Amino acid sequence: MANSNIKFKTNYAVSSKIEPFYKGGKVQISKDEKYIFCTCGSRVNVLEISTGKIVHCVEHDDQEDITSFALSCDDEMLVTASRALLLKQWDWNQAKCTRSWKAIHTAPVASMTFDPTSTLLATGGCDGTIKLWDVVKQYCTHNLKGSPGVVHLLQFHPDIKRLHLFSSSMDCGIRVWDLRSSQCVCVLQSHYSAVTSLSFSRNGGTMISSGRDKICTVWDLKTRQAKRSVAVYEAVEGVVLLPEKTDLSQIGVKSKDLHFTTAGSKGVLRVWEASTARCVYTQTLLSTSIPVAEEDEENNPRGLTYLFHLPTSNRLVTVTAEHNILFYQLPGLTTQQQFVGYNDEVLDVKFLGKKDSHIVVATNSCQLKVFELLTNSCQILYGHTDTVLSLDVFKKDSLFASCAKDRSVRVWQMDSDSGLVRCVAQGCSHTNAVGSVSCSRMKASFIVTGSQDCTLKVWDLPAEFSRVATEIHQLRPRSTEKAHDKDINSITVSPNDKLLASGSQDRTAKLWSLTGDGGLSLLGVFRGHRRGVWAVCFSPVDQVLASSSADGMMKLWNLQDFSCLKTFEGHDASVLKVIFVSRGSQLLTSGSDGLVKLWTIKTNECVKTLDAHQDKVWGLHGSHKDDKIVTGSADSNIIVWEDVTEVELAEEQAKQEDQILKQQELSNLLHEKKYVKALGLAISLDQPHTVLTVIKAIRQSEHSRDLLESTLLKLRVDQKEALLRYCVVWNTNARNCLDAQSVLQVLLTHLPPEELLQFQGARTHLEGLIPYTERHMERLDRLLQASMFLSYMWQKMRVAGAASSVDQDEEMDTTPLTQTQPLFFVDKDKAKGSSDERRGNDSDCGQDEDPDCCREEEQEEEEVVEVSAAQKASKRRQVESRTNGNHSESEESSEDEDVTDQTEEGMKNLSVSPPPLPPRSQTVS
Repeated sequence: MANSNIKFKTNYAVSSKIEPFYKGGKVQISKDEKYIFCTCGSRVNVLEISTGKIVHCVEHDDQEDITSFALSCDDEMLVTASRALLLKQWDWNQAKCTRSWKAIHTAPVASMTFDPTSTLLATGGCDGTIKLWDVVKQYCTHNLKGSPGVVHLLQFHPDIKRLHLFSSSMDCGIRVWDLRSSQCVCVLQSHYSAVTSLSFSRNGGTMISSGRDKICTVWDLKTRQAKRSVAVYEAVEGVVLLPEKTDLSQIGVKSKDLHFTTAGSKGVLRVWEASTARCVYTQTLLSTSIPVAEEDEENNPRGLTYLFHLPTSNRLVTVTAEHNILFYQLPGLTTQQQFVGYNDEVLDVKFLGKKDSHIVVATNSCQLKVFELLTNSCQILYGHTDTVLSLDVFKKDSLFASCAKDRSVRVWQMDSDSGLVRCVAQGCSHTNAVGSVSCSRMKASFIVTGSQDCTLKVWDLPAEFSRVATEIHQLRPRSTEKAHDKDINSITVSPNDKLLASGSQDRTAKLWSLTGDGGLSLLGVFRGHRRGVWAVCFSPVDQVLASSSADGMMKLWNLQDFSCLKTFEGHDASVLKVIFVSRGSQLLTSGSDGLVKLWTIKTNECVKTLDAHQDKVWGLHGSHKDDKIVTGSADSNIIVWEDVTEVELAEEQAKQEDQILKQQELSNLLHEKKYVKALGLAISLDQPHTVLTVIKAIRQSEHSRDLLESTLLKLRVDQKEALLRYCVVWNTNARNCLDAQSVLQVLLTHLPPEELLQFQGARTHLEGLIPYTERHMERLDRLLQASMFLSYMWQKMRVAGAASSVDQDEEMDTTPLTQTQPLFFVDKDKAKGSSDERRGNDSDCGQDEDPDCCREEEQEEEEVVEVSAAQKASKRRQVESRTNGNHSESEESSEDEDVTDQTEEGMKNLSVSPPPLPPRSQTVS
């Protein structure tokens, strides 16, 4: 299908990851304003503000949820409390627990705080008690009782000389504790609901408290009386006194009187003048179609839960009910950074902007999120009023479209300079949720939407959009077509803007023509899937359509005759997305099994499976340069993957070159007999066969035992561990068992058992050595027995010169067999020839030899001849007995016994000592 010169992709690696780091609970910012500490279940995550990355994570071993935590004012110590009633002190830079102790509370700890010196820690429990701990000397200093119910708020007075602790519990009062006397000196009564926040003036003489009773109270701490109550008309979660010596005229601060900022259920920051109880500034929210005042405040997703002031950088930080963290720069309260703590279920994700610098994400909410990949900073886009279901992007102008359950479609534009995104167009014409949207490819001229009302609509876009932020162009559909019998799950426009494909729950995909007059005409139907079609995609180079279905299969279809060209199977569940990569020669698919698979179309093979998600992968999109992909899953994780095919290929080539160089170096070391370096190099290569070659070379050299011992003892501990691991493998083969046993002998002899047991997996390795070692021992025992039996049989076959007594035991000769001449037998003809030769050549005997020698040899030859004659006579009688069937068995047996007796007698008198046994291959005559 595609050009054969295209380099196929083989693998992707995780380039960056956007994961949940905050799911509700306490948030604290370090004193140096570099890190955000926030709870996430059983963990406390540390987020670096400059990069938006999680740099540290502290987690309890018992997996119990963390109920509260506190960071010391010097940013050195972190103390956490869990439901298991344990307090743990952490060195958070190393993620190491340095100390843990029982909280003594009878119920979980609800609040914690450090004093300005970072030596005293106060904990407030659900049991109504407050305990103070000296974290330096490690003991409990105070046990303050008297608070009714849960102590949810604790704060030290900033002036440590006063030694005052402020607390609040369920009675809505603010208690002031004198730590010198351990007594409650007064209770400040003003609020009629839970007190949520306290803020102290710079001189420590004034305090402002906020509550959910929609009131803020200004307190004079010298007289301990309320100076003024300010009605703010919203449940306030955070209050901060603004700095006095800063010009804040942009937010309505005109006088030098005390001013404070509130954050609450309306989701906006407001500035109040304490002396007059007047609101001097209200923050305006962009990109929202419904005024906040008309929303239900308790369920407002933009409601604020925390408010902090960062004095060094002069910023305000808010935390929203949707777990988003926003940074505002004073004096203008301009949005500087936004971090999304929890994305919920990711439904779609696309690359956006020049060089794919951003991604736009649709989550299980009515807001869109645009992330900057470099810093993970996020813009939250408001406009839809129900869950956003699908996204698509135009190739130019940083335009993208979104559709949602609110039956609307919106077009958004990102400013190339500032990176800000605003809504430029919207349309509402469907009668049900809009589940899919697709943009034109050639230029930004139209969009197409598919809905659960089973219709397709084509929307024309204006040539230019208004630059006024508040003006939104209203879209009108130019064409509507009843397309399927069930919900439309996916639509896509062809690269030339002339065709449209749709996939539906009715198990079919359809091809449509986008005619010049704006209408839609059906060209054909693709039938073959057994379940609903989740995604369709055009090939960028061929007239081919790819589809994926809930039946777990992907299919390629011919656009000419609508036939199925190929079918791919590999996912265990529904295939939710499919896209083309490598210029149409490969496919990428994502499924409900949490897997992303890379396929080569030509071979129908799955090249790589990417497993990094834990739930359905709804979003999958490729970058313009085809070098990255982004995936979004229901596990709230967004992962950017980078093509590492060329990197892995270069690494493999470099590795091969390095292997060749090391192999050559190893050969040189062996040739130079530098066995220690050779063995270390072979172990570093992690090649057991090469190590075995070195061991064999050492054992074949002179003084092999001493050399092997000295070489092995010079190795490092990790090299000895590897050698022991290799011995287990070698010992399974009889050819290499001697080498393995030689190495084991050195290790077991010179290393104490305590050191051996410190080796990684030593017990497992030794257990693997025992059965094979026993088997080799049994085999060697059998071999030794067989060799001794051969010597024994040979000894018994030897005939002594003198007659041996039957009653006397003979000792077995264990002398090794050194001769190699063949064994021979003497028969009648050869005996006659040899006797005649010896009689005719008596002169051959030396004069110095004993004359009895020749006489004994002649006698022996005659006896051999007699034995041969007796054997021939026995054979002749056997032939006669076969021809004469009337002979009795008794006669035959008696004759045989006579012959046997004569044979045995002749063999006893035979004194010729035969030579050793011949080789097995030599023929015996």
